[in-house]
Amino acid sequence: MALVQSSRAARQFWTAPNQLTLLRLLFIPFVIISVFDGDWPWALGLLIAAAVSDALDGLLARTLHQQTLLGQYLDPIADKMLLSSLFLVLSFVKKIPWKYTVVVFTRDIGIVATAVVLYAAVGFRDFRPSIFGKINTACQIATVWFVVLAQVLEANWLNLVVKLLLYATFTFTTISAVHYALLTGHRLRTAQTKAVVSG
Repeated sequence: MALVQSSRAARQFWTAPNQLTLLRLLFIPFVIISVFDGDWPWALGLLIAAAVSDALDGLLARTLHQQTLLGQYLDPIADKMLLSSLFLVLSFVKKIPWKYTVVVFTRDIGIVATAVVLYAAVGFRDFRPSIFGKINTACQIATVWFVVLAQVLEANWLNLVVKLLLYATFTFTTISAVHYALLTGHRLRTAQTKAVVSG
């Protein structure tokens, strides 16, 4: 049985979509180095490559019917690691105020800690993202994209867009954190009710 599971995991690992996701993880140190070195065109190019790989791995997964359990976990992890790393380094180089990065990290750490505790305590694993979580992720992606773009192109409208996106990120990070807590509580009660009924 263990051999079968190992073989299945290996097959999932080597699918084209998952390899693209892993490639996106490899971009992270190079993006960080580019930001610290002030090589903004290179950082922007790596972000474009990461975006293309993200879109391509989803397209390939659907087209080749290679949607795997590993990919469902790996893809959002790669996105979150890239986003979190960028928020952190962009704050270090004073392109994003620290208060926004602290809010983003506080939410993410809180969600991960909650997921670990609930899974360890009661085996609960329904942690699907909410609509507010998806909007929040979109705001974060747009924020880091335009912050980096603003270092390549000098335009007043870019500074305005960055400011609006930072406000949007702060707002939806807060809203999604509260909504996530309420939604997880509801899902947990529903799961417990079903367990009692079926038991």
